[in-house]
Amino acid sequence: MTEAVERLTKKSEDSSKWYLQLVRMAKLADYGPVRGTFAIRPYGFAIWERIQQDLDARFKATGHQNAYFPLLIPESYLMKEAEHVEGFAPECAWVTVGGDDELEERLAIRPTSESIICDFYRKWIHSYRDLPVLINQWCNVLRWEMVTRPFLRTAEFLWQEGHTVHATAEEAREEALRMLNVYRDCFYEVLAIPVLTGMKSPSERFAGAVETFTCEGLMGDGRALQAATSHDLGQNFARAFDITFLDENQERVYPYQTSWGFSTRTIGALILVHGDDRGLRLPPKLAPTQAVIVPIWRGRNKGEVRREAEALHRELVDAGLRVEADLDEEHSPGWKFNEHELRGVPVRVELGPKDIEKGQAVFVRRDTGKKEFVERRVAARRLVELMDEIQENMLRQAEAFRDENTRRAETYEEFKEIIEEKRGFVVAPWDGTEETEQKIKEETKATIRLLPFEREEGKDLVSGRPGRTAVFARAY
Repeated sequence: MTEAVERLTKKSEDSSKWYLQLVRMAKLADYGPVRGTFAIRPYGFAIWERIQQDLDARFKATGHQNAYFPLLIPESYLMKEAEHVEGFAPECAWVTVGGDDELEERLAIRPTSESIICDFYRKWIHSYRDLPVLINQWCNVLRWEMVTRPFLRTAEFLWQEGHTVHATAEEAREEALRMLNVYRDCFYEVLAIPVLTGMKSPSERFAGAVETFTCEGLMGDGRALQAATSHDLGQNFARAFDITFLDENQERVYPYQTSWGFSTRTIGALILVHGDDRGLRLPPKLAPTQAVIVPIWRGRNKGEVRREAEALHRELVDAGLRVEADLDEEHSPGWKFNEHELRGVPVRVELGPKDIEKGQAVFVRRDTGKKEFVERRVAARRLVELMDEIQENMLRQAEAFRDENTRRAETYEEFKEIIEEKRGFVVAPWDGTEETEQKIKEETKATIRLLPFEREEGKDLVSGRPGRTAVFARAY
């Protein structure tokens, strides 16, 4: 085994320690000098780039354009939307000095961009002909988090934030749900993470939103993660920032807005959902390296094996695959096997003298560990097929885990027992009151992750009052 794998704590023994070790050992990220900041290393950033490319194409296919807005937001802008300020004020980092001069007004480093973008929309929107506005921004934001963990909760992180403006409430609601479905499709089809979708409870809504829709994933340790959100903002921000337009009847009215976001915390979700005791397991659609060729040579046959490995590498790259040939001569094949397992490479391709003699290569799947002996003449075609099989299998595995760890509670005692001993999602009726929601949170540390779009009637386990289905879990 490699030194790295020997040091890696088993996920099954201590998932928190395993996670922190793996982020550094797989060279995904490293700690910055300021608390809560991290450098995303090339391997981690390559994963983010692939997510970004997929989402960006989906955004543009639904009519959105990219733009960029200022990083610094005047305090007076945040104050215009009281709920927004109340929601984000504790997390704001403030700039009070510029050069040698005290600033007349504090500037917030954006925790999110609704307020600054609304000021521009106020200047850009005049008539119904200017609508809808469908703009997305890829950027960084800063939230002064007290407890941080790489990717999952950091002071500074990368994300996209969509900000759209519509003539009617119906169009805005349709947009918010459309983008929720865009996120859901990306999670299922690319990240192989089977998220649940629904609405947030009023206490969990985005500050200033009329309704918040969410994608919730179940991590490998049984805790939930809010993976992406889409907000129907109604006219709240339009009224606060005096965004108006002349409608078709030449009446001046307020438009309706949405905002929606997806961040680098999804890399943390990838690690927690798919990782195992040996390290990362990356879905082929996201893996920076889909396959690695490890030549197995001894002394006099090194030259021949190396040439064959290089030739196979060219064939696989020509087939459109992202492939590495590990020709390092300092480490043994066994060391390399473990190193690439740690990095989550979907397929390892072994090639030795006997394989060359038989006209074959050995494929080893990271998701199952199974070996497959493949004729060289069909190696490229088979590897392309294998990528699809692994992608589908990883989603199936994640769905099975989610389903096995989604339970219904019939009594409050059973609810508390599940949360404490088994974790996972717990489905139970909720009476819709913040009082009951808060009591459950205080006594079990579980929160309402979402309210399903289709909710069943029942009796609240705490109050005994009539309620409807909610999904609870302890969360990151």
